[in-house]
Amino acid sequence: MKSLFDTVSRDCSKLVTHSYSTSFSIATKLLAPSIRQDIYNIYGFVRFADEIVDTFHEYNKEELFKNFKKDMYDAIENKISLNPILNSFQETVHKYNIDAHLYESFMDSMEKDLYKSNYLTQEEYEAYIYGSADVVGLMCLKVFVKGDLDAYGRLKQDAMRLGSAFQKVNFLRDLKADNDILDRSYFPNANLNQLDEKTKHEIISEIDADFAAGLRGISHLPVEAKLGVYTAYIYYSKLLQKLKNTPSLDIKNKRIRVPNYQKASLLAKSYISCRFNLV
Repeated sequence: MKSLFDTVSRDCSKLVTHSYSTSFSIATKLLAPSIRQDIYNIYGFVRFADEIVDTFHEYNKEELFKNFKKDMYDAIENKISLNPILNSFQETVHKYNIDAHLYESFMDSMEKDLYKSNYLTQEEYEAYIYGSADVVGLMCLKVFVKGDLDAYGRLKQDAMRLGSAFQKVNFLRDLKADNDILDRSYFPNANLNQLDEKTKHEIISEIDADFAAGLRGISHLPVEAKLGVYTAYIYYSKLLQKLKNTPSLDIKNKRIRVPNYQKASLLAKSYISCRFNLV
């Protein structure tokens, strides 16, 4: 039965979310049931594409990515795929009429990670972030507003800024792995082998501005989405605060984390803020 296969596909996307990201999984659980599964479906898709370019070093990543991209297009055109992650993703694409430009831009940025190591100009840097993060935020926004084009238009810019903030925090947190293992440097005009406090401060100031815009957008989200998105915002804000308080040399040499006991406290804070309409 096709319905059973679709259920299994959705369960696979949910499992991917839970397995790969504790923080994102917690935030997604706080979304209303009416939209939660579609966010799992989007996350499963973007996570698998990211895994191909970031971790499958012993395999032909170019070939794997090429095949995944072709399968994505086939899944969306045929409204079915034997890859359960793509099958659930195409369901969400059609349900909310997600623009092809969004997932194509995402795949373009992921493909750059196969061959591009440095982003030397602000233009290159912003284009990569748009494709790797902003459009993911926009796909999620389509779900949050349940396809309402007016609401989507009003919140679009803030959603993109929030996606940018999340991605830039990831870049700073993952500096060691990106630089030492993947030989990548995303921040332009920054010598990450000699990251100093001035450069760190400049990067963090940029992220703070993105977060301010993102928070403005969160305050106008539908109630079904607000708690989940605000929880993700609170978690990343805490991670940014830890990065602010960490010497630049330590950021270069280790991965900064938010411990689980602090995540529980942040969850409680998010719930209270949303419950009493403080966001």
